Amino acid sequence: MLAEIRQNPWRLLLAINAAVIVGVFVHKIQLPPWVPYIHLVVDYHFGFIKRALIGAIVALFTTKVPVWLVFAIAGTAWLVTLGLFLKLFQRTFGFTAKTLPLFVFIAGSPFFLKNFMFTLGHFDIYGCALALILLLVPARSLFYVALAALFSITLILIHHIHLLMYVPTIVVIVVVRHYLTHGVTRANVAFGVVALLAVSALFFAAQFWGVMPIPEAEFVKYLQGRMVDPTRSDLLQFSYIWYQPLSKEIADTWARLPHNSLGIPVFALLIWLHMPLWRVFADLIRNLADDLHRRLVVTGLIGVSLAYLVMFAMVFDYSRWISSWAVCMFLILHAVKMLPAARETPLIPAEDKKTNIFGWIITLIPRVGIVRPF
Repeated sequence: MLAEIRQNPWRLLLAINAAVIVGVFVHKIQLPPWVPYIHLVVDYHFGFIKRALIGAIVALFTTKVPVWLVFAIAGTAWLVTLGLFLKLFQRTFGFTAKTLPLFVFIAGSPFFLKNFMFTLGHFDIYGCALALILLLVPARSLFYVALAALFSITLILIHHIHLLMYVPTIVVIVVVRHYLTHGVTRANVAFGVVALLAVSALFFAAQFWGVMPIPEAEFVKYLQGRMVDPTRSDLLQFSYIWYQPLSKEIADTWARLPHNSLGIPVFALLIWLHMPLWRVFADLIRNLADDLHRRLVVTGLIGVSLAYLVMFAMVFDYSRWISSWAVCMFLILHAVKMLPAARETPLIPAEDKKTNIFGWIITLIPRVGIVRPF
């Protein structure tokens, strides 16, 4: 029995990952939700401002926001994302003994569901969920491009940094699923360009004109009026982010860079531990039937990575950014699998000793974190 588990441990690793996720959740709900809570009480009461869409939606249903609502909304988003991913993996690869190692490397990655559980209430998961929907719905008409633009607009209204975080991945998914699969015409290219310009214009409006128009003390007083417990002033300590200019964010990031860059070797190690998965991804690209498809996919991967590099220079939540970058790679992997292939790509071997060791390590890593590793 033990020898069989050592040789083919993937079912056991799947169960361990589930237990780790439960443990991360128990740990997370004991932590104060500083940033996630304030996003639920900020709305459009004073006009158009950045980072206010979720709070505005909450305001439609309740005038007083309890702390537990952070975990209720975020937990629902996590469960929806899990369900969407399971459906996508089933459609793309199927659930068999052959695909189980690949599933464990993606679903059990500390970059993915486990880190989304640790960052409950943060906005990253919404980009992943909407990208998953775009990987599941039909992509035959311009309605698909319009839906992608609507999702991108929604993400920017949630937080404008999504322009760098998940919008580039959405663009790659649209190119792969619509333009490469169903052809390029003058009409659909023009529609796509207009949609991209509209999304970009909204980003600049949110970044440069979406500032709070009243003094911070008055803003905090309004937020206290939206709280079930106004004495919890600690939950409003990040109110300054609605007043902080981009130049200040960049200055803070570069001031922290010497210390935060110490985590880069850890991030590199975590990425290397996913090497069996990256090999499958590279082989999927290499085995595409059309050379143009290969070049455009590689260009898309470079573009997504460059967007994250820009984000690294602007905001210092490095653990979240590197985790979301990895999630974007997982999403694009599924998109690439949908393109015509010249030959079948072998998946992660189930009984390779080195691969099994990597699988054990990534399973036992509970999450990556928010700013610094772990």
